[in-house]
Amino acid sequence: MDNSSFIFGVDLDGVVGDFYGSIREIAAEWLNKPIETLTKEVTYGFKEWDIDEFGYERLHRFAVTQRNIFRDMKPIEHAPTILRKLSVHGIRIRIITHRLFIKYFHNTSIKQTIDWLDNYDIPYWDLCFMKDKGAVGAHVYIDDAPENILNLRNQNCKAIVFSNSTNRDLEGPRANNWFEVEDIVMEALEEWKTGTVGLFGI
Repeated sequence: MDNSSFIFGVDLDGVVGDFYGSIREIAAEWLNKPIETLTKEVTYGFKEWDIDEFGYERLHRFAVTQRNIFRDMKPIEHAPTILRKLSVHGIRIRIITHRLFIKYFHNTSIKQTIDWLDNYDIPYWDLCFMKDKGAVGAHVYIDDAPENILNLRNQNCKAIVFSNSTNRDLEGPRANNWFEVEDIVMEALEEWKTGTVGLFGI
């Protein structure tokens, strides 16, 4: 880990980008169903929309290659602005995403990701595409996927839960919006500077 600056490990989908809102619109088209019939209260994999595991892979491929979801999705409200503010405080933004979990269109996924980050002027020092997010190192992480949060915490990593319907059973610390993210990260930064133990207890 680079100890010269405080590193904030940031997930994209469902945290910075409104992946769930975008994939819901695309799924309505792909399934030929009225969008109002697709509940917003989903779990990971969208079984509530009657999409099985293999169906989700096909939907995901369609969303990326035919509807440019990683390029065109809207950001979560206030996420770009808060990330810019955190960067001004000297926090090193490390984007860590597992967008390459389906084979054969990695180039498209990577290009759309970079274009999207640049389009919304989201600052980052590092862009990591990997499943084991704890392996790249950060002082504090934010994610929404329950599996990722649990894996990080099992590695004694400090992980913030970004709240949505997939993770309501997880213990905090959690943030319901990006103003709360800012408060938690700034508190973690102060703990790091002073060497104190606070919100995360580790």
